[in-house]
Amino acid sequence: MIMRKPSITAFKKGLSPEQREELLRALKVRFEENMNRHKGLVWTKVQTKLEANAERLWSLNEMERTGGEPDVIGHDKKTDEYIFYDCSAETPKGRRNVCYDHEGQKEREKKGVHPEGNAVDMAAAMGIELLTEEQYRELQKLGDFDTKTSSWVKTPFDIRKLGGAIFCDRRYDHVFVYHNSAPTFYGVRGFRGSLRV
Repeated sequence: MIMRKPSITAFKKGLSPEQREELLRALKVRFEENMNRHKGLVWTKVQTKLEANAERLWSLNEMERTGGEPDVIGHDKKTDEYIFYDCSAETPKGRRNVCYDHEGQKEREKKGVHPEGNAVDMAAAMGIELLTEEQYRELQKLGDFDTKTSSWVKTPFDIRKLGGAIFCDRRYDHVFVYHNSAPTFYGVRGFRGSLRV
């Protein structure tokens, strides 16, 4: 009898107790070392939310595993949700060399070129959302991010339907927004995500 490797969807999105503890420890250290990102917020309240939501904790682990260094950047009082963004200094290393979306990736692969994947599908698989241009600019108020790299951001439909996609970076102490065709990919371009818990 041939044993087949189960698909990733066959597994429930969860972490072992050891993985949970390791992730919570890393998140707590990052939270305490970067209080300027979340003034007035208290770690114990964040941790209580995280411990009550295994699926969101799994998504945060995916952000961490791929080099995003997620951290709390705000709290939505209306929904009582904490907002996490990828806060790595440069675009996450485990999410680079990707096209913008599946259509862009398919177009590229028709030409015999194979990117690592695409930002839209990878974010969905991780259970996170791509940052919008507005969210990207919010992040940049908290520090200097992507000074050597760039990040795809959620592209408006009217731009995407014409074949384009947008990405951002920080150069010369300014945040810039650019465009490319969705099939393009580079070793210094990845994507940043957000998650609400």
